[in-house]
Amino acid sequence: MVSVAESLVRLQDLASSPVVARVASAFAEAGYELALVGGPVRDAMLGRTVSDLDFTSNASPDQILAVLKPMASAWWDVGRDFGTIGAKVTVTDDDGVEHADTVEITTYRADAYDGVTRKPVVAFGDTLEDDLRRRDFTVNSMALRIPEITLVDPSGGVEDLVAHLLRTPSSPEVSFGDDPLRMLRAARFASQLGFRPTDDVIEAMEVRRETISIVSPERIQAELGKLLATDHPRAGLELLVDTGIADLVLPELPALRLEPDEHHHHKDVYQHSLTVLEQAIGYEHSRHPGEAPDLVLRWAALLHDIGKPATKKTGPGAAVTFYHHDLVGAKLAKKRLTALRYDGDTIKSVARLVELHMRFFGYSEGVWADSAVRRYVRDAGPLLERLHMLVRADVTTRNRRKADRLGFAYDDLEQRIVELQEQEELESVRPDLDGNRIQEVLGIAPGREVGEAYRWLLELRLDEGPLGEEEATRRLLDWWSSR
Repeated sequence: MVSVAESLVRLQDLASSPVVARVASAFAEAGYELALVGGPVRDAMLGRTVSDLDFTSNASPDQILAVLKPMASAWWDVGRDFGTIGAKVTVTDDDGVEHADTVEITTYRADAYDGVTRKPVVAFGDTLEDDLRRRDFTVNSMALRIPEITLVDPSGGVEDLVAHLLRTPSSPEVSFGDDPLRMLRAARFASQLGFRPTDDVIEAMEVRRETISIVSPERIQAELGKLLATDHPRAGLELLVDTGIADLVLPELPALRLEPDEHHHHKDVYQHSLTVLEQAIGYEHSRHPGEAPDLVLRWAALLHDIGKPATKKTGPGAAVTFYHHDLVGAKLAKKRLTALRYDGDTIKSVARLVELHMRFFGYSEGVWADSAVRRYVRDAGPLLERLHMLVRADVTTRNRRKADRLGFAYDDLEQRIVELQEQEELESVRPDLDGNRIQEVLGIAPGREVGEAYRWLLELRLDEGPLGEEEATRRLLDWWSSR
């Protein structure tokens, strides 16, 4: 439970931090109003790390820039048309310690929306209170006037913060009609903050879900990425599925809610996928503590089984199979991430992880030869560590004996990979002869036959390990003469 008294103390600490105090003093001396607004106020009250310093002011963009320039080591005005000026401000305290922060200051806004696009007709406002009422959720509609340190909360954000509720300052249908992206933000905040949307917010998301079509794929990608980057994305993803919004922005996810067969021979693939995502995040934290969220791994975990609906077959005895769902899923993952305008490297990496996620389960059924281990490492390439985490996360069985067996088998596989890597430098497996040497040995010119010989030597290397140049040359000549 949030303590209001403790929250107010945190706000005072934020307001007195060196950069905030310096900016506040400069605007007061220039005769302008200034307030911290939105996220930093909310996060400070919750005891969360404040990562962005967002301000609002009655000063115009030109006036904001004039105040900031003397204290800024860098400044930018790419958001000038929307009233926003950014700067990096560095302050040296009385002990000689430097404090640097990036700040963004926006002129009070009083925008209007046409309901056809999500681009507002930008209009600057006159009062802080009116600016706050046009924001997305009440917990983001609070401001802290500085330097006087006065909390401004026209929509009851403090009460909702205490109750962990997501509510809109105006009617949610009007708010989401103004900007449908706010529906995705509701899902993100449900996960990021652990807050529960009010019933009217959920109902408005259901009613207005079709309007998400006016939001660009790039903005949808950004919000979904922020949602997946939270520590607990399940709540937000379930909200998108339950309201029908996922049908429009990530249809592969609700499609995983397969109809159970009459004997319940297969698990709920939708819930399984959410659990795999949660467990993958757990492996991230345990194996790479303190590192930034790995969106490639998280997308792969969420999408790893999306090929199952298309490959589901019911055989004798109502046995359910999903043959080749890994290959089909890789293609579907590539298609979805392409539609969301992800970059090529991300798309390729996620699709490859989906394609490879079933490869290990053959190992659990019988110890692999060294050649199979080499191929596993070769095929994973730079994604090997992510593949380790994905495969481990994919074990969600409640059968303790089975889970332990799979876990021990993967422990063994990882140990064998380490040992072989030390012996053979597996990440850079190459044939014992390169293309130039192959041409010299066989007396041929560059062309298709060199590629065939190279691939044959690579397979030989994977099967038998390093051979050395002399043995590889002898084996190559034997292969060539028997063609």
